Amino acid sequence: MTQLLLASTNPGKVREILDLLGDLPIEVVTPQQVGLELSILENGATYAENAALKAQTYAPLAGMLALGDDSGLEVDALGGLPGIRSARFSPRPGATDADRRLYLLQRLESLPRPWTARFRCTVALATPVGEVYFAEGECPGEIIPEERGQGGFGYDPIFLLNELGLTMAELTTEMKNRLSHRARALQAARPMLTELITPRV
Repeated sequence: MTQLLLASTNPGKVREILDLLGDLPIEVVTPQQVGLELSILENGATYAENAALKAQTYAPLAGMLALGDDSGLEVDALGGLPGIRSARFSPRPGATDADRRLYLLQRLESLPRPWTARFRCTVALATPVGEVYFAEGECPGEIIPEERGQGGFGYDPIFLLNELGLTMAELTTEMKNRLSHRARALQAARPMLTELITPRV
């Protein structure tokens, strides 16, 4: 069975990707499972650059197809921030997800609502010989000032999907795997992934 390396050490992200790709005829592995512990500086200017940086770093080292992704929250009232800096948005050293949510809400509290926003995700699939393929996904919504829900991670508890009246953290796994930005990016990547794991005659 073809192996696919997830170029991520974020446990929440790994769980989501495993759920989303579980029906494909591939063995999904993590860097820890193949003995790789890397610190990759995500200094790209776009989600695509960061996703490719991760996937293209891991693929030749592991000798297998690698999937990297980068995602971010873009809030219109903040001119698209935090964007690609979403995971590093809080100025507090060693900031937690809760710290980042609090800092975001502090930046927004004096600005008029609704705080329209979107999650964006770019997935990069890299082969050991340097080929790279991209897919994107987006999920629109708005930021709300109070946290709701116990699921998800990151900014999920304050990101409201207007059509459902639920935050990302209130969604069931099944719903999130259908609606999230990462789910949509991976859905778009499935044809490419299927082609890459299909033996060439």
